[in-house]
Amino acid sequence: MNPSTAQARVLVDELVRCGVRQVVVCPGSRNAPLSIALHAAALAGRLTLHVRIDERSAGFFALGLAKGSAAPVAITCTSGTAVANLHPAVLEAHHAGVGLLLLTADRPAELQSTGANQTIAQRGVFGAAASVVDFPVAERRAGQNAIWRATVCRAVAAAADGPVQVNLPLREPLVPDADPDWPEPLAGRAREQPWTVVSTREIVTGQQLPDLGSRVLLVLGDGEQVLLTEAATAAAAAGWPVLAEPTALGAALAAGAELIANGALIMSGAELPEALRPSGLVVAGRPTLARWVAKLMRATPAVHVVDANPRWTDPAHAAHSVSTRLTPAEVPARQQDPGWLAGWRQVDDAVAVAVHKFLADQPWPTGLQVAREVVAALPADALLLLGSSNPVRLVDLVATPRADLRVHANRGVAGIDGSVSTAAGLAIGAGRPGYALLGDLTFLHDTNGLLLGPAEQRPDLTVVVLNDGGGGIFSLLEQGAPEHAESFERVFGTPHQVDLAALCAAHRVPHRRVRTVSELRSALAAEPGLRVVEVPVPREGLRAAHGVLRAAVDEALT
Repeated sequence: MNPSTAQARVLVDELVRCGVRQVVVCPGSRNAPLSIALHAAALAGRLTLHVRIDERSAGFFALGLAKGSAAPVAITCTSGTAVANLHPAVLEAHHAGVGLLLLTADRPAELQSTGANQTIAQRGVFGAAASVVDFPVAERRAGQNAIWRATVCRAVAAAADGPVQVNLPLREPLVPDADPDWPEPLAGRAREQPWTVVSTREIVTGQQLPDLGSRVLLVLGDGEQVLLTEAATAAAAAGWPVLAEPTALGAALAAGAELIANGALIMSGAELPEALRPSGLVVAGRPTLARWVAKLMRATPAVHVVDANPRWTDPAHAAHSVSTRLTPAEVPARQQDPGWLAGWRQVDDAVAVAVHKFLADQPWPTGLQVAREVVAALPADALLLLGSSNPVRLVDLVATPRADLRVHANRGVAGIDGSVSTAAGLAIGAGRPGYALLGDLTFLHDTNGLLLGPAEQRPDLTVVVLNDGGGGIFSLLEQGAPEHAESFERVFGTPHQVDLAALCAAHRVPHRRVRTVSELRSALAAEPGLRVVEVPVPREGLRAAHGVLRAAVDEALT
């Protein structure tokens, strides 16, 4: 067999031995040796193969698979701009700490800088967002097998911390030939063992906390569930109130923490009441949804950050200390202010009443109402992916937390791209029913996530699209103020006239447009499969409605 074929077969075999079970293939010529070897491994039942035409969507699909299966996922593509199209998903995976193995086929050295077709300087094209493992060009000589297998083991081990680009310069011929001769055996270790066994690295135990005083507050952001659950368990033992973003709610509830369900609304006011101002703040994970976290960090006398990532969360540059874990053993047995937790509970109850009344008084449908209803209506043990624009914030503001719902969002860099593909990967990777709540622009940004060949596994995924005909979130930001009305609609509102039903029909994906609460509940309870549920909501009056909600909450706080 030719060198490229030999290298591809060994690489795929070692990937399986290292525990990689899900691989995404983007069709191309230069990566043909890998694609053929992966297809053979899939036919032998050694791995699950997924084929996606669009590299950008494929990257996010692989990201979702990795998050859903809690294991690194490999993806291969041809050389040139195909590699560049993986970059958005690589950035998200890097900042979220998700393991991806990017098997990027490349032209060999003799074709670089020669004007050869589809040839770019792609080694390290992802910059700091991915570490790089270089494969040598395959040669027909002894000693190659050990090099190839050991290199695969290094790459898989590195993927425990995030994306790894495995750059593979491949020479023609790129398809198998009839020559069976090879100068050495290409077998791996006995008993299907990896060539190199890498021990799992353990997180270093957190250090003793600084003096946080008697009024301590824990804020949970996006992050590893083990880290968040440990921190929430420590807070439960200490009696600290806990504020959690949607992706951290499961950890807080599983730990039995004193969750303040309406924390986002309480904290987003103009000024926090004196009775709720902490003497010490603990931030675990990476809060990304609101500006109040940085503001609170600056205003709190003592701030401790819990984050296993060396790029720990501290946008306010206010942290006094950082540790990689927080467990009950690290929490000092200090006396809490007896009225501290009770005061938070009282305010939380008052705000809950105000929110319930506000939503009942609003004409259906609004984004806030739909977000609350979707979270409430989903079946137990479902997965929910929230779009990074309005949906995740709507859920953060008004949805009732549920312990039996696993909430995800692409909060690494919080882009709106790739959300349909990420949700599909999550559902398949976790093997559970998946749901996504997306805005219309987020959905349109990744309709190629619906592009599935007849042989591909179809996710059990319901995509709920809040269709307000444009960029509703900008109505709530500075750009949405009346003084900017002249420029707003064209450059921020960005209206469109896309017929989502026709778009779904082109992909042969069932579509249903709902206009009432009962229709939404019925659509969410439909038979398993891939489908789109569209909920038209008005964009006009959005800023005013949020102003009414803010006023109601402020009144409850006084």
